[in-house]
Amino acid sequence: MSRVRWFRYFSYCLEILVLFMLQETPGLIPEAFGQRPVFLIPAVLCIALFENELPAMAFGALAGLLIDSGISGVLGFHGLMLAVCCYFISAMAANLIRTNFLTALLVCAVGSTLVMVLQWVFYFWLAGYEFPDYAFVNYYLPRLAYTFIWTPVTYYFNRALALFLRPREE
Repeated sequence: MSRVRWFRYFSYCLEILVLFMLQETPGLIPEAFGQRPVFLIPAVLCIALFENELPAMAFGALAGLLIDSGISGVLGFHGLMLAVCCYFISAMAANLIRTNFLTALLVCAVGSTLVMVLQWVFYFWLAGYEFPDYAFVNYYLPRLAYTFIWTPVTYYFNRALALFLRPREE
């Protein structure tokens, strides 16, 4: 494996760690409707658009495990969900779809919605809470919208990394 690829993977790991610290530091990012964004979801979904299946899945699992440790939910839930999502996004980006800004918006909208709705289903609806719809409307929808807003930032940052740090063809 080339040094350029290792440096790109190191940059992705550094990005994931910095975004995790930003999202978990209280008071650093202003809250919207009482919710803070989950920066890692659009970041790894955008990374998956530019990487092969296996690295994309690994970055999805890493970010998901960090999300699980920050949310203090079931360890591995987000890791599994994001690893599967990133694998399929990477496979689709390699074989079916073009990677551009509109595709990134669509992928992040669908992927973020899927992850957060499944989190709501497992943590609230199937757990038997009395008012799961209240939690969905007042907790999950604002967090989903605030997370989705950060898609352009993560897309253009990861696009720059993928373009400037791609291996030279010999």
